[in-house]
Amino acid sequence: MFEEGRKSCRVPEAGRPVAGCHQSARHCCSPFKILTRLTRDAKHMLPSISVEHSTPISSGPSPNDRKRKRQSRTEPSRSPSDQSTIHALFSTQQKPNVSSELSSTINKRNKPAEAAPTTTPPGCLSSKDMYSFPSRSHNANAASNNTVDLTSESPTTSPVRRFNNGVRPAGRAGLLAHGGAKKLVVKNLKTNTSWDSKAYLEQIWGQLDVALGLIFTERHNNASKEDLYRGVENVCRQGGASTIFTRLERLCRAHMELVVRPALLEEAGAENIALLRAVLEQWTRWAQQMTTIRAIFFFLERSYLLSSSKPTIDQLASQLFREIIFQNVTLKAKIVDGACDLVSAARSQDQALDKDLFRQAVALFHALSTYTSSFEPRFLSLAQDYIVAWSDRTITEMTVPQYVTLAGELIAREVERCEEFELDSSTKRDLLIMLEDHIIERQQQALIKEEALASLLDNNAIAELAGLYDLLERRRLGEKLSPPFAKWVESTGTSIVFASNTDDMIIHLLSLKRRLDLAWRTAFQRNESLGHALRDAFATFMNKTKKGDATWGTDNTKVGEMIAKYVDQLLRGGAKAIPDVLTARRASTAAAEVPAAGEEDNEDPDVDEDAEVNIQLDQVLDLFRFVQGKAVFEAFYKKDLARRLLMGRSASADAERSMLARLKTECGSGFTQNLEQMFKDVELAREELQSYKQRLEDRMDYEKGKSLDLSVNILSSAAWPTYPDIPVVIPANVKRAIDGYELHYKSKHTGRKLDWKHALAHCQMRAKFNKGVKELVVSSFQAVVLLLFNDMGEDEQKPYLEILAESGLPEAEVKRTLQSLACAKLRPLTKHPKGKDVNNTDTFSINLGFDHPKYRVKINQVQLKETKEENQETHMRVAEDRNFETQAAIVRIMKSRKTISHSELVAEVIKATISRGVLGVADIKKNIDRLIEKDYMEREDGNMYSYVA
Repeated sequence: MFEEGRKSCRVPEAGRPVAGCHQSARHCCSPFKILTRLTRDAKHMLPSISVEHSTPISSGPSPNDRKRKRQSRTEPSRSPSDQSTIHALFSTQQKPNVSSELSSTINKRNKPAEAAPTTTPPGCLSSKDMYSFPSRSHNANAASNNTVDLTSESPTTSPVRRFNNGVRPAGRAGLLAHGGAKKLVVKNLKTNTSWDSKAYLEQIWGQLDVALGLIFTERHNNASKEDLYRGVENVCRQGGASTIFTRLERLCRAHMELVVRPALLEEAGAENIALLRAVLEQWTRWAQQMTTIRAIFFFLERSYLLSSSKPTIDQLASQLFREIIFQNVTLKAKIVDGACDLVSAARSQDQALDKDLFRQAVALFHALSTYTSSFEPRFLSLAQDYIVAWSDRTITEMTVPQYVTLAGELIAREVERCEEFELDSSTKRDLLIMLEDHIIERQQQALIKEEALASLLDNNAIAELAGLYDLLERRRLGEKLSPPFAKWVESTGTSIVFASNTDDMIIHLLSLKRRLDLAWRTAFQRNESLGHALRDAFATFMNKTKKGDATWGTDNTKVGEMIAKYVDQLLRGGAKAIPDVLTARRASTAAAEVPAAGEEDNEDPDVDEDAEVNIQLDQVLDLFRFVQGKAVFEAFYKKDLARRLLMGRSASADAERSMLARLKTECGSGFTQNLEQMFKDVELAREELQSYKQRLEDRMDYEKGKSLDLSVNILSSAAWPTYPDIPVVIPANVKRAIDGYELHYKSKHTGRKLDWKHALAHCQMRAKFNKGVKELVVSSFQAVVLLLFNDMGEDEQKPYLEILAESGLPEAEVKRTLQSLACAKLRPLTKHPKGKDVNNTDTFSINLGFDHPKYRVKINQVQLKETKEENQETHMRVAEDRNFETQAAIVRIMKSRKTISHSELVAEVIKATISRGVLGVADIKKNIDRLIEKDYMEREDGNMYSYVA
């Protein structure tokens, strides 16, 4: 007995079972540790032997032995008759006491242990029979070969060597001093049985055959499905998986061929949808049956089918139904057409789509793996036929807006159907491509017709335009609208420019521009191509010229003149002069009627008057950018600006300077140089007038001139427009004041001459009528005429000829002045006889009954309005300046090129004069001839020109 701490180990006597050792194997001093392994099905208890030796073991069990040992564990030990069911299989065996068996195999070295009472399971060897060792004489040969046979009888004495004094030598070498390496041979202790696996397979299949027949006929099965499952499992464990699957496949195929297919062939004569419904019913029944079968054969699928090349139960169900039912020549086409007929009926609105039936059909095609090969091509083919017929019929019967609306609805329905029934993405993609090809691309010529687009633009149908553009943009065809769009803009703008009534030209152009900008932003989604077409069309029609009465036979554009007059109207009247159709509030309301996604409204409906005027000036400047001949605009704008500055008619000085800054940014400082000088002259004249009044106060002459408050503007003739000198008899008091100012000015500035332009003057005068005193705001000519009626009685009349002689005005000015005083709405004079025209025989008297609710009354100043003569003079001056500019450009080009052809010279002249205004080719040729006459250039052979230095 060896002690190690508190642990002890006894060596058993030879031939006795081991019991009572409770310590771990690594602390046991016995050279052998014998463990017992229980098998999974508890049929036999096989020993597992482990040997610890003081020297290395030379060999162990061979791989063949281990393989036979594993096979022996899986073979049944009972006859087939004893294993009819899983319950019967396990009821005849007793589960061994694992702890007792393990404890019985452990040896104690020194002290014999009493054998624990154990019960040996049936069919197993006892420990005594299992572990018996042969005697020394019997194993002499084995000992000589260093081999120990554990299956022979136990020796009479213990093989364990006794050590002197009971002390175990240290080290491994002392464990077995008389022996070397031992070879252990473990023989198979399992006894052969007479088990017949084939008979067991036949028995189990007989039960499965009956159960499958009941499943296919949908009758109640009394057999336990768990017993059937256990039977399949046992057969598979015994190597019968391939056989049982072959029989299962054969039985299922026979059921489909002999039962299901004949039943469906009887329905083949019915309609496609009825046959489809019958097929779906059979498929549903078949899927349910195969689900039950799969539960029974689940172990077969997991242990055999998944690791083999054969189909699983679910794959077998789909494969058999596809091969026997769906691939049948009679049934296949009607099944697919049945699903397509459901969609066709819904498209033609003959009946509502049976959603459940169609969803089941699509699921069937997916389950049978025939969706891509059979259903999708047929579905797309029928869809193409329907789409082609629909587009050809609708484009001829409906208008373009109606066609666009219906096409959008059709595309939305088809896409929604694909999404609702979860059709493959390839089907949705191909169907959408087909819809766009036949509805949009094939019909694009009809969709982009000028007449169709013009109808929408004429009616300002923003929503319909947006629908048309969105439909075309599906195939990136939105740019195809550019030519008809530009053509409509050009024709519409040309009709506005050359209309007989040009007074409202700019209002119509601004309305057109605002409407088209809104359409471009919202309907056309800021398409660059359409935006360029819009700008090019505006530039084309706004620079068209036509020699006529409007331009006095010149090539000047009328648009430049009208833009200048509209700006004059805005700067004189302020926000009140803006038409209602162009106000910011009206624009914001129009934009709100057709909202665009992500579109920001730049128009604030609550803007003040100054902001309103600035918005209008910006819009007018947009039109001004399209004008190439800016000389016409400059001439009329300068003349109107001079009147506003001289007459004090500007509504806002800030607005005036803001417009000047815009023009400077747009056209450069050279364009606005004279305009800026005009503002400087007004400021200098104001300072000069203050100096004059201060001088009067210093000389005590203020009381003398108190009855007349003189205001004078000194203008530089180079910057301001030229005005005609109109003769007039100035009243004596006015003459004295004028002479005094002229004397003051010449005393400060020597060498300057002042020319008085009385036609531009205006004044305020007090008049006493029967109903009170009024202050009249009149022109200088009106004041001269009214002063002639001073000291006249109520009944006294002054003849026209007398007024003409005393005023000293030309006859045209006298008639126009008298007409404004006696024939207008406000009449401080009375004409005898009454009428609109002034004749030489007419007489005039004071209208003492004149009355007005306001104290200060403004009398219409006819001379402030532009006359036809003034308009003609301006156009003729601009045309003449343009000829001079053209000749100067020709000289510059010839001086730099020396020699040039006629076509190149004309092109260079047009390029050089485009900003100021281009003459026609015929007029350019006339200027070339004039320069040839003046010896600036000469002709050469080959239609060439050369410069004469």
